[in-house]
Amino acid sequence: MPITSPAHTLRALLELDYYHIRSVQLPVEITMLDAWNIATAEPGLAMRLAFRIRDAISSLFGVRRIGGFSGVARKTVHAGEHLDFFLVEHSASNILVLTERDRHLDVMICLSITDRVLTITSSVVTHNLYGRIYMLPVGLAHKVIVSSHLRRLKRSLEGQ
Repeated sequence: MPITSPAHTLRALLELDYYHIRSVQLPVEITMLDAWNIATAEPGLAMRLAFRIRDAISSLFGVRRIGGFSGVARKTVHAGEHLDFFLVEHSASNILVLTERDRHLDVMICLSITDRVLTITSSVVTHNLYGRIYMLPVGLAHKVIVSSHLRRLKRSLEGQ
């Protein structure tokens, strides 16, 4: 039987300007918030530098600085709160729906766990030229970031 994901996206797939999905088999059962805490625990120098560059350039176009991942572990999270720069739109033991919206683009990251398979589904809708240009490098970087987070998570869980 195929594994299905409860993934959420901003719109139907054909209406998205960016879509990326990546999954990893987890060696043990954990909650979605545990997965988030482990994956974002240590942002690393390259990640911190990437967010500084992003903030410096984007702020010239009226986009607020987001600062990146704090590495601060959360014990609970509820809809309406923030996980770093993301607004939590939905939170359950097996799913987190996170968004970041501004005048240039809307981003939704849906993290879900089904049968010990963690899936990260990312969707973006751009609103203007800056949003489209922004997504050229960020779309590529996003794939590297997600892969890195999933590898870190799996290694951490295998080491326990």
